[in-house]
Amino acid sequence: MATRKIRELGDEVLTKQCKEVTKMTLRTKILIQDMLDTMYEALGVGLAAPQVGVLKRIVVIDVGEGPLILINPEILEASGEQTGEEGCLSVPGKSGQVTRPDYVKVKALNEDMEEIELEGTGLLARAFCHEIDHLDGKMYVDLVEGELHDVSYDEEDE
Repeated sequence: MATRKIRELGDEVLTKQCKEVTKMTLRTKILIQDMLDTMYEALGVGLAAPQVGVLKRIVVIDVGEGPLILINPEILEASGEQTGEEGCLSVPGKSGQVTRPDYVKVKALNEDMEEIELEGTGLLARAFCHEIDHLDGKMYVDLVEGELHDVSYDEEDE
């Protein structure tokens, strides 16, 4: 379909609470496809609707196992702890150390508006938390332990 402009840190839309999606429309289907196209083009593992300027509770995630589409996601359970590098397509060229749960269980609707439950550990758990935070107007930069630092392209290529 199309790639959309990714909003960056400082854009007011990234601080707003998103609205629940109550029905699947053609516009929402196009938005989801555009979000996937945008995420892949930017080489990201997740993207939330507010990152493309749309205040809807939709996230897309792909940690290498195929795309996940989550509508109105909520975290049901979280346990354990992991600390690692985290970055964001809305904060290009930067990353920082963030502690997140190591296991997360989420409930959401899929693109057919059917309820699903997904579980994730490691990177997927981190992505669930990171993207769902976006829907509540929260950015990972507020959770960074220490300072944000520049990401060199050498690190990204590993």
